[in-house]
Amino acid sequence: MKIKVIVEKGEDGYFVAHCPSLKSCWSQGKTKEEALKNIQEAIELYLEPEIENFVEDENHKIYELVL
Repeated sequence: MKIKVIVEKGEDGYFVAHCPSLKSCWSQGKTKEEALKNIQEAIELYLEPEIENFVEDENHKIYELVL
C-alpha cells in the first residue's frame, strides 16, 4: 500500500508530517527522517482495527485484503 505524506518544517523547528487521506493522522520529529518514521507508526496505528468490532457468525464473514 502506498500512502502520500506531507512533511513541512514547523515554526518551532520540528518537522511536521501528516497524511491527507487519513483525517487527523499527524506526527512530528526533530529531523525529516524522524518525522517520517513517526508518521509511519501513526498510520499503522490509525489503520489497526479494533478487535472488538469483529463479529463473525453465519451472516457475517471476515476477510482480509492485502493492498
